[in-house]
Amino acid sequence: MERPATSVDVEPPVTVQGAGELATLARILPRLPRGDRTELGPGDDAAVVAAPDGRFVVTTDLMVHGPDFRLAWSTPYDLGWKAAASNLSDVAAMGAAPTALVVALAVPGETPVADLEALADGLREACAAMAPGCGVVGGDLSVSATLTVAVTAFGDLEGRAPVRRDGARAGDVVAVSGALGRSARGLDLLFRLGVDHEGVPDARAAAALRRRDPDIGWHVAPTPPVADGPAAARAGATSMLDLSDGLALDAGRVARASDVVIDLSSSLLGDDPAAALAGGEDHSLFATFPPDVDLPGGFRAVGHVHDRAGGAPRVTVDGSEPGEPGGWDPYRLWSGARG
Repeated sequence: MERPATSVDVEPPVTVQGAGELATLARILPRLPRGDRTELGPGDDAAVVAAPDGRFVVTTDLMVHGPDFRLAWSTPYDLGWKAAASNLSDVAAMGAAPTALVVALAVPGETPVADLEALADGLREACAAMAPGCGVVGGDLSVSATLTVAVTAFGDLEGRAPVRRDGARAGDVVAVSGALGRSARGLDLLFRLGVDHEGVPDARAAAALRRRDPDIGWHVAPTPPVADGPAAARAGATSMLDLSDGLALDAGRVARASDVVIDLSSSLLGDDPAAALAGGEDHSLFATFPPDVDLPGGFRAVGHVHDRAGGAPRVTVDGSEPGEPGGWDPYRLWSGARG
């Protein structure tokens, strides 16, 4: 029986299950950056990365479909970019230069191999944009009902001491480099406009919204100021961390570690101080500097450090405690939805 003349044969995408692990990896690995410090990359039991300093900064981060991203909003390329960005900023927050990433993926069998190629492209281009010379040196690929991206990142201190959270001192200037509240505003807009209506992905609607509002683009694929981490260390930063969970919440971590009061000025937090204080996932850099230091790179002052004067270490805004700091906590805030 002949098919109607109007029918069109469309080749189904090659899935991970159909291709198998070896063929899938053969398509992914050539797309990943090797890295300037890589002596032995993917293909053996482990990678070998040069460590001229004799020390490595190491961090890891997990992205799980549902609590950490929605396929209704993010392309595979976005996922690769964001997975790199969130780890590169953690390395930078120690004052180190990122050198290598190890990436593990657990994906459903029906996932198109082309999606993993796009994810690899996001990883490669994020490294090129934010940490030139950083490579993807290995990882793992497995099957799961839930798409999961796990990244371990390494960094070189280049002979400097690490910039820790416990070094802030009374009199220091509090400064931030990067966005404040953009990711939270983008996420709020996605929820309010129903891009993930009743759990059904609507990629076309999400793409249209991204063109309309750049904060949505920042939420799904942020570009943190990675180079400003080592620059802050060279300038003499006394403490630093990555703003992944919200300014008030993360500043509180520095205040407790340093046993000080961190007072933020609402007039320096931009047009939306509430989003700046409570919104997470900007992956900007928070640091404290001695008062006589010229702030490096894109850092701008947002407050000061004070002695706790017998009280508890804490964060204040314009001298008053802001109440519940907000910020991201997947155990309290994830509804169980995916999309």
